[in-house]
Amino acid sequence: MFPIRDHNPSQRIPYVTFALIAANVLVFLAGFALIQTDRQLAMFYFDYALVPVRFSNGENYPALITSIFLHGGWMHLAGNMLFLWIFGDNLEDEMGHIPFLIFYLACGIGASLAQVVTDPLSQIPTVGASGAIAGVMGGYLLLFPKARVDIFIFFVIFFKILPIPAWIMLCLWFALQLFSGINVDTTGGGVAYWAHAGGFVFGFVGTIPRWLKRGGRAFWQRTHGHPPHPEATYRRSNVPIVRR
Repeated sequence: MFPIRDHNPSQRIPYVTFALIAANVLVFLAGFALIQTDRQLAMFYFDYALVPVRFSNGENYPALITSIFLHGGWMHLAGNMLFLWIFGDNLEDEMGHIPFLIFYLACGIGASLAQVVTDPLSQIPTVGASGAIAGVMGGYLLLFPKARVDIFIFFVIFFKILPIPAWIMLCLWFALQLFSGINVDTTGGGVAYWAHAGGFVFGFVGTIPRWLKRGGRAFWQRTHGHPPHPEATYRRSNVPIVRR
């Protein structure tokens, strides 16, 4: 079950979202081109990734920011940028360009701190924009809980695009992070589930002032949880039929 788009069009060009996607892609391509050996990769992560034990010892505080622009592979990068593309433009539309950028970086820092708090002695580098993007998803849940999100469902040979309310998709995603964070052993590496969960909570809480400015519960009552503008519509894809 994977989100591919939402039905919530932004009302202005999301320059910051575009810039963040471009920055993440350019950093990844630069690293891919310049890093040639395992030793160079290890030193690069040592300098720019968030290593919890180093942070706990008072070292490399800038990694709170630099780590959220690094990715471990093509699929890691593509998945994160897809989520940022789907959910980022609407929060930028609501908050404004510069406030959204500050919000995004703050969520990334909050997610990194959550990872450090849950495993302060870990020597495994933490990289990725997913904690910051999780914060964007938390904010989206508060402002647009009933916006429709198209989910691509694939099961063996069955596949379908299904529109569901954003709150279902986002709450399921958050529950999965909590469940995995509690039950999955990541001492040898893997997914930073607590960074995801922490970023989501940080983003949800950080969006409350904007939600209250909009009217809080009155905003929900006016919009019934939907975006405060007409939703986007997409043409349904059908399998071609050859008539007899």
